[in-house]
Amino acid sequence: MIDRCARTIDYIRVSVTDRCNLRCVYCMPEDGVQWVPHNAVLSYEEILHLCRIFAGLGLSKIKLTGGEPLVRKGMDRLIADLKAIDGIQCVTLTTNGVLLADQLDGLVAAGLDGVNISLDTLDRAQFKAITRRDELDRVLAGLNAALDCPGLNVKINCLPMGSNDDQLAPMVELARERPLSVRFIEVMPIGLGKSLTHRSEEDVRAILERAFGPMTPFHGKLGNGPCHYFSLPGFVGKVGFISALSHQFCGECNRVRLTSEGFLKTCLQYELGVNLKTLLDDGRDDAFIAEAVRQAIYNKPLQHHFADTSGEQALEHHGMSQIGG
Repeated sequence: MIDRCARTIDYIRVSVTDRCNLRCVYCMPEDGVQWVPHNAVLSYEEILHLCRIFAGLGLSKIKLTGGEPLVRKGMDRLIADLKAIDGIQCVTLTTNGVLLADQLDGLVAAGLDGVNISLDTLDRAQFKAITRRDELDRVLAGLNAALDCPGLNVKINCLPMGSNDDQLAPMVELARERPLSVRFIEVMPIGLGKSLTHRSEEDVRAILERAFGPMTPFHGKLGNGPCHYFSLPGFVGKVGFISALSHQFCGECNRVRLTSEGFLKTCLQYELGVNLKTLLDDGRDDAFIAEAVRQAIYNKPLQHHFADTSGEQALEHHGMSQIGG
């Protein structure tokens, strides 16, 4: 699909749940989380129904997210059914990794193309402080299992927050002898992320170049989204940056999001889009829903304004776990 800014929109992040087995400080409060009622969450049948419509409009790449998607049963079945949709070229998964080792064989057999593992530190005490859970060993087991799967594209997503500066170089060391990408994602000022230190790409690059020397831009394609990559001498893997704040990439944005409640969200900062679950519940036919999707994507905002929200309307007030992080 082409939006009003002449961007090709071919990538959708589909949240299957707002629930999670961790309580990361940038995503959820430690206690008192208000979960979405089960009857308000899209069923797998509804997700597949909508993804067939999306595919018919040219969206060909799907990222499954949460919350934590692997807490929802039957992810392997969903992946297999998504891969069977005509026009869907790629199905990947973002996970915190806690349940990955136990489920990976089924996910890969279903056709999973790649996995992004959220991991902010290799220090056990720091991991427990960030996630409020002592699960580092299980996450690392999931990472190692994924790296043992031939052909599976494996990436680590790390949020630099100041408190984990000492762990950024050790995270990159994971890519020295293994074919994975370690990506540093600027903390977005949404929900609990507003209260955290924001490390820019320049901050992180300075730390890494002190440890490893100059990084060389890599111009190959390693994924579906906006990450740009660098090579380090002697490293098998790559280092990547998703820098929505310091290096705004809205002009090349190719994505939209479907929340677990069925809202098609066209920009991370704004509550703009269309409630597709309501249209399904109202019995609207596929042509009507497709036109609603087409109009929402066509009117996708030109860019975010996280640096200056004065005068902006419809700002997002949900947390990242509700949006589909």
